[in-house]
Amino acid sequence: MRPCAVRKLCGGLPTLKETPAGNDSLGGFLEELYARIHRRELVHPDPLEFLYDYPDPLEREVAGLVAAALAYGRVAQILRSVREVLGRLGPSPRERILGSGRRELEVLLAGFRHRFTSGEALAGLLWAVAQLIRQHGSLGECFKMRVSPGQANIVPALCGWMAELDWVSQGVASEVLSSPWGGSCCKRLHLYLRWMVRQDQVDPGGWQGVDPSQLLVPLDVHMHRVGRTLGFTRRNQPDLAAAVEITEGFRRICPQDPVKYDFALTRPGIWGQAERFWKEKGGWDGIPELERPDRW
Repeated sequence: MRPCAVRKLCGGLPTLKETPAGNDSLGGFLEELYARIHRRELVHPDPLEFLYDYPDPLEREVAGLVAAALAYGRVAQILRSVREVLGRLGPSPRERILGSGRRELEVLLAGFRHRFTSGEALAGLLWAVAQLIRQHGSLGECFKMRVSPGQANIVPALCGWMAELDWVSQGVASEVLSSPWGGSCCKRLHLYLRWMVRQDQVDPGGWQGVDPSQLLVPLDVHMHRVGRTLGFTRRNQPDLAAAVEITEGFRRICPQDPVKYDFALTRPGIWGQAERFWKEKGGWDGIPELERPDRW
């Protein structure tokens, strides 16, 4: 058996000294940004907005997984694709997948494609989701049973959860969502966890018993450049190791909720303001302007 490629990342990094949130500090700036930007009326355009249509957490976790699975590419296409799939599933995605066999779901999603994700593959994932719900009662309960309070981050629980989804789906889950075993940052999975674990006016939550302090930032090329700009990582690739390092940087500022600033920092055009702030402080000399994050 090959050794686990991500085992050394499961313990996180040594605890860092907490950064005070003074007016001129990074913590102070991020708190100000959070207060100004982290608002529901500023969510659109974002696949997260579809979760607000499902007040029942049991429905939301299914709709949220669909939205997360398709959260790559251009935002406009993501929104069209998520809207189409949820429209086909009807007002109760949970009941639809629980009442359908795999072949029925394949027929329901026939002809659908979002870039590399086919309707057949998405049907295989949703069929596996239905099996986990039948066994555990919900995806959240299935995930929670793998979480340990002593874990520095969520990676071990995510590995176990994805292993079960992959076993049931015969590998389709990793095909659609990616997996952490090879060192991928699994941006869409961590985005899904942020949506389902955190609860405030932007992230609707719904999963109880998972500590937000264990979450990792949903790392893409934009947040990777944020992390490098802030000196949280020197890694050249936005991989799982970089996600752990960047999360530890944010944990120094907000230990109980290190992904708190993710939404605010990834709004279109916002990072240019952050860059200017730190250039004025003399900390970011020579760093090029970051592009508008219109891709996921």
